[in-house]
Amino acid sequence: MHVVRQRTRPQGKSGLLAKHRFKILVVGATTLAVVGTGTAVAATTGFGHNQVGTEYANGLQVSSNQILKPLGDRLSTSYGKIMGSTISPDGRFLAATATDRSVSLQIYDLPTYKLIWRGGSAAGVDMKLSDNTVGQEGPAYSPDGKFLFMPNATGITRFPVNADGTLAAGTPIAIPTVDGKQALTAGLTFAPDGTLYAAVNGQNTVVAIDPVAGTVTRTWNVGVAPRQLRFVGSKLYVSNEGGRTAKPGETTMDSYGTAVVADGTRGTSTTGTLSVIDPAGTDVGTVKVGLHPTALYANGRVLYVANTNDDTVSVLDTASGHVVQTIATQPWHGSAIGYEPDGITVQHGRLLVSLGRANAVAVYKLGKNALDPVSYVGLLPTDYYPEDVFAVGDKTVVANRRGIDARGQKITSNQGLGTTPATAWGTHGTTASLTRFTLPSDRQIRDTYTERVFSQNGWDSASTKRASGSHAAAVPVPKRIGDPSTIKHVFLLVKENRTYDQLYGDMPEGNGDASLAQFGEQTTPNQHALARQFGLYDNTYDVGTNSAEGHNWLMQGDDPEYTESSAGEYTRSYDTEEDVLGHQRSGFLWTAIQSARKTARNYGEFEYPEGKPSGTWQQYYCAADSVDGGGDPTQLTTPELKGDYGSVIPSLNAISDPLSPPFDLSIPDIYRYQIWKQDFEKKGPADFQMMWLSSDHTGGPSTPRAAVADNDLAVGKVVDEISHSKYWKSSAIFVVEDDSQAGVDHVDGHRAPVQVISPWAAHGTTVSTYYSQISLVRTIEQILGAEPLNQKVAAATPMYDAFRSKANLTPFTAVPNQIPLTENVTPAPACGPDKTASGVEAPKVPASATPLATAWGTWAQKQHFTGRQARADYAHPEQMNRYTWYQAHNWTKPYPGDAKLYLPNDVPGAAIPSADND
Repeated sequence: MHVVRQRTRPQGKSGLLAKHRFKILVVGATTLAVVGTGTAVAATTGFGHNQVGTEYANGLQVSSNQILKPLGDRLSTSYGKIMGSTISPDGRFLAATATDRSVSLQIYDLPTYKLIWRGGSAAGVDMKLSDNTVGQEGPAYSPDGKFLFMPNATGITRFPVNADGTLAAGTPIAIPTVDGKQALTAGLTFAPDGTLYAAVNGQNTVVAIDPVAGTVTRTWNVGVAPRQLRFVGSKLYVSNEGGRTAKPGETTMDSYGTAVVADGTRGTSTTGTLSVIDPAGTDVGTVKVGLHPTALYANGRVLYVANTNDDTVSVLDTASGHVVQTIATQPWHGSAIGYEPDGITVQHGRLLVSLGRANAVAVYKLGKNALDPVSYVGLLPTDYYPEDVFAVGDKTVVANRRGIDARGQKITSNQGLGTTPATAWGTHGTTASLTRFTLPSDRQIRDTYTERVFSQNGWDSASTKRASGSHAAAVPVPKRIGDPSTIKHVFLLVKENRTYDQLYGDMPEGNGDASLAQFGEQTTPNQHALARQFGLYDNTYDVGTNSAEGHNWLMQGDDPEYTESSAGEYTRSYDTEEDVLGHQRSGFLWTAIQSARKTARNYGEFEYPEGKPSGTWQQYYCAADSVDGGGDPTQLTTPELKGDYGSVIPSLNAISDPLSPPFDLSIPDIYRYQIWKQDFEKKGPADFQMMWLSSDHTGGPSTPRAAVADNDLAVGKVVDEISHSKYWKSSAIFVVEDDSQAGVDHVDGHRAPVQVISPWAAHGTTVSTYYSQISLVRTIEQILGAEPLNQKVAAATPMYDAFRSKANLTPFTAVPNQIPLTENVTPAPACGPDKTASGVEAPKVPASATPLATAWGTWAQKQHFTGRQARADYAHPEQMNRYTWYQAHNWTKPYPGDAKLYLPNDVPGAAIPSADND
């Protein structure tokens, strides 16, 4: 999916760096106080040696540092993530949009509690849909239940509803693109007179539509990124996730071409509003609410608003137009950030709020009057990421976006040259679920289920406070935030898309499956050597499904709801580095470290490659190879190679090396290493530095195994350089994948290769403690004395088992690559092909296969693997799978399940527009 992003610098005056303690600002008479402000804790609760995907007595372990054991009955499905959902007027059916498995619309029969209908492009669906794009909100039934309206990127699809709840063929309703911006239809609702209203999220408007004729009859301008709509009486209320329209001179950042009022340092949005429309008039009113308002629920004259990025619910008295309460939805004292309220209903005098990132529904007791202050009751456990909650008769129904994690259909992968197909768990085996229960008594909620939610999230009530003037001895990872560490310099190397088994399955020292090791020791000799010297981690997990999520988990310790709900279209943005709405209010890993009065430096991570000059892969390779052999370092920065990279996030731009490339497969990682090395030897390290090494994504000019070998060599050389420097004794290097989507694993698709490299590391051991990227982020913050970014990070146990109290100062010496880095690069570099001592050579493409290889080479040039518009995960997955398979099998063997070899445009399903380009 091609997304053109305009790189814009923040406008107006710069803001001040926000503090890490928050207060809830309330308009109106009453407020519920926040349970805790900021966080200065060090959670000690972990998940032992649990493995993801295993059911234990207390529930199912998932990759997000959580256990699942929901209340009530679970209905799990394996057809992708639920993006939005709704209930039919008679309460019989639940309709849900979905993504990730080429099934974009699903219908559930609630009395029989079964999935009865699926629409999309996948094999075996009940109906093939020509438009599989999915908006950020769910579909809508007509008031009589006879039609279902599905939001799409460029409009709406209208389906007749059969008597049994299944759907007949749909009719498109177009909403025209304006100034290059698609509609990105979000929330839908009906007026009392039967008119359909739609939030046109991509154009900052709301439209009225004749639902029979399918024509737009009127348009209103509203706030930024409208999400959901609700009528209360004759007035239509609209939640604007991006807040109000910016005023001249204000500091702003971009989101899908709109200037959004933003913090001038962190690059986070700072306003949230409701628009109020009287369809009989022309004026549009505005009500201030919290950050990122999404879900709306009307209860008489009261409108409840989920402020997803503020972790609050606003209570609006529609008669007066005032917010009269702001309800805190931060149930744990350890952090006030990151619970992500995203669904609301009222049942039996109780306000129910789904907390997406807590896997819970928060319950509040209403007062005698709907406007009276509510009182907190407790929590009810759900499955993974509840995206909405409904009262259906006497039952409560929760739609869980991620269900039981990636435990659906297994995935087949083949990328290593000459290897066989590998079928096992993969991150794209995503699931969804419904959970259904009768609302328990308040006492049961307080005394039983709240405690279960705390345990399942690892929320530790016995946390310690920040160190204050203590004289504790320095240890690698302090128990209290702010206590001294023996480690002063932390390096974070971010790589792309591999599973544990794909790299380390051939290592007998760990829990691996050698048959899945497509890039084993011959391809990755440095990472194997590093694992043996500094420790092998065989039970550590990435959290995200893809790169859009993975970099967020590393840089924010979370994947904010905005990105979670954008996955059905990925049009506003894919990676949200330059989209202000994808940034949580507490900032980023580097701002947390800077708030702890430590320094930070960046080498390409969380940036886009707009600053790339005209150089080719061959030129970058020759320059790096020459400098590695003792040549003139100025070769690295000739006009065709010298970049001018940066970030639109002010705080990141200020610490980024403009010469260091971000993701771009036309630049080998050994060049990235050389640019970093020059800066390291000149300036020394910052307290924290991060670097993006992206060749192991594969898809560039060389073969997949050569690209992974390039990545491996760069990792080895970085560690070699640091470990032979004067900074070695006080250093720790973390090597991680942003996600593990491009491979499979016999334990779980989220299991990823992770390395902890330091004199203080657990040398020569296999560490099987459950850890995740969240644990890693917490460890970095703990070492450098930074407060956790959100409740997920605050609850994470630091990687204590990765370190020892006594240093082993033995340095690391990089291992020469065995796979030629120039394998199958055409034309050959001017400096000649890479020669290795191993003598490994790539097989020549047979003459009979040359037309096929040439056609795929032309296709690859259009996939944004390289150049100024390089984008991770751009290529259609059906085409990408065959491209890597054909390369691995010398263009002579059909892809598993195919009867023949396909040209790019002939690949089954590849020409169908899809939202699943992740």
